[in-house]
Amino acid sequence: MKKCLIFSIIAMSLLACNKNPLLDQPNTPYGVPAFDQVKLSHYMPAFEAAIEEQKAEIDAIVNNEAEPTFENTIVALDRTGMTLERVEGVFFNVLEADGNDEMNEIAEKVSPMLSELSDGIILNEALFKRVKFVYDQREQLGLNPEQMRLVTETYKRFADNGANLPEDKKERLKAINQELALLSLKFGNNVVAETNSDDMKRFITDEALLKGLPESAKAAAAEEAEAAGHPGEWLFTPKRTSFTPVLQYCENRDLRKELLMDYTTRGNRNNDNDNKAVIIREMELRIEKAQLFGYDNPADYILADCMAKNHQTVDAFLQSVWAPSLAAAKREAAALQELLDQDLPGEKLQPWDWWYYAEKLRKAKYALDEEEIKPYFELDNVRKGAFGVATKLYGVQFEKLENMPVYNPEVEVFKVTEADGSLVGILYTDYFPRAGKRPGAWMNQILPQYIDENGDHRPVIINVGNFNKPTAGNPSLLSMDDVETLFHEFGHALHGLLSKAHYKSLSGTNTPRDFVELPSQFMENYAYEPEVLKTYAFHYQTGEVIPDELIAKINAAGKFNQGFVTTELLSASILDMDFHELTTAEGLDVNAFEAQSLAKMGMIDEIIVRYRPTFYNHIFTTGYEAGYYSYTWAAVLDADAFAAFKETGDLFDAETAKRFRHLLEQGGTRDAQELYIEFRGKEADPANLLRRKGFIE
Repeated sequence: MKKCLIFSIIAMSLLACNKNPLLDQPNTPYGVPAFDQVKLSHYMPAFEAAIEEQKAEIDAIVNNEAEPTFENTIVALDRTGMTLERVEGVFFNVLEADGNDEMNEIAEKVSPMLSELSDGIILNEALFKRVKFVYDQREQLGLNPEQMRLVTETYKRFADNGANLPEDKKERLKAINQELALLSLKFGNNVVAETNSDDMKRFITDEALLKGLPESAKAAAAEEAEAAGHPGEWLFTPKRTSFTPVLQYCENRDLRKELLMDYTTRGNRNNDNDNKAVIIREMELRIEKAQLFGYDNPADYILADCMAKNHQTVDAFLQSVWAPSLAAAKREAAALQELLDQDLPGEKLQPWDWWYYAEKLRKAKYALDEEEIKPYFELDNVRKGAFGVATKLYGVQFEKLENMPVYNPEVEVFKVTEADGSLVGILYTDYFPRAGKRPGAWMNQILPQYIDENGDHRPVIINVGNFNKPTAGNPSLLSMDDVETLFHEFGHALHGLLSKAHYKSLSGTNTPRDFVELPSQFMENYAYEPEVLKTYAFHYQTGEVIPDELIAKINAAGKFNQGFVTTELLSASILDMDFHELTTAEGLDVNAFEAQSLAKMGMIDEIIVRYRPTFYNHIFTTGYEAGYYSYTWAAVLDADAFAAFKETGDLFDAETAKRFRHLLEQGGTRDAQELYIEFRGKEADPANLLRRKGFIE
């Protein structure tokens, strides 16, 4: 990446931070960040210098005496902040995946600085005047479609973030944005702190209490206990890899309840990590912000730039899927109640019973025991399987790179190339839980893709997960849900890696939120296809390929428990929308509001919403507010897209794959709906999703 021109004040800052690996162009393979050279002391000077550099770049655009043009204003603006993106790409990825108290303190200092910088750019009247000048002349400039998209999206970004507001409202907006940045950070830190707290560590001393739990899960819990200074015991925590096997297999109903309640009450215990007050304040500010822009509620403000456009469209969409999902969940609950009655006559099915009896029913109905399948899902092999799907679809190749700079020894690095050897990008993978890692799985961009006069700058992408760590006796073995998660996040990675945009603000996953989940969920479709399974599902001890009878069981059970899965997901989506359709937060009681929302939607008592408000990172930390519906919205697209391959009779049909790769390459350079229709030839048919889930024939 070519360094931007740095003015004298920036040069002084860089001299003061001599040999700061975050600021200097790294002397590393493929220009990846020098993770191994970065120290805590480098971050603040790097942020300070990079922020000043971008301010200087903005000043250069504003002070340009030439008439505003596409190149000297719109493109120049897109090219600003390259150094800052590199600094952010390192810091925030490490913070999320391997953070600590010192990094949290830095984040608390940096977040308001970044918010102030962003507002200082968006609310810069002279800069907006230049942007608007080009926008108003756009039809006469002879722009190609991507250039036109950059102009319109740049103008919208300014307008949607306050450029047209009067001065007093601009000042209030700045204050709101800075406070929201800190609240978001506090919310996420509280969830991590509570998840890792001593109060959430459940040490088991009597092995009899673990009856039914697979040996692999007991071994992992024993290693965790020993690492925590409790040899001879078993440790369970609210991390999914820890408590999920207990919910599925452990006969001890009290332990199942205790662990599920630990997980679902995080941030809601009236302690230092409680998030209820954070939520109320976030909602107060989000409502105020939306109303500054003339919207009644945050949902409509946020959705204006999405495919859905408004909350009424989202609400109607969610309800159309909710009704058949809830009906299926009620049928499933009745079947599980029958099993419970055999063990505990007179007892009612509870949320901590669902996974346990669903696993029993799956075994009885399909003779499918997930513990029988797990030995075939060794992590490295599953990853190779996902890579293999990408190779067959798009021709890209993957090569593991050794001795690359990483922020943690568990991180692995892969070079991704075209069939002719040209570079597609660099992919980092970081799959195991650790104390400083936030829960869940995600894809992030470390360095963006874009094309300028120096060529095509290829991206650096990371996939992060929280899968089972290898134990002394076993490698990392994945559950069926883990396999889907790995394929899902790899789909996001491909979206970033295959990007061919000229402008970084339009490249990769810079798309509407209700479109961005299409590439990830599309990849999930391949995980359990028989011809794909045979390429990666090998028994970790014998090397035997997964037998046909197991594959048949997996696919026969593919529609099993989908009422639960979909209802759990949709309830979180509806809860998200209910929060963000509020027009006031006065008198908001988080727990009471959640209860009212669930009652209104008719949620059954046997299922707990996937994300209860106080640990709902998606909508209170990571920018998915009024956007969690997008997983289901994109599921309609992904089911329809996969149907396009199915209709050819070839899961890897070359012509269909070529069209879908073209969709991935476009990033945000085109209207999302137009892109999809260009690929499919028509709008997506929701029936493909309902059929896949078994809700309709």
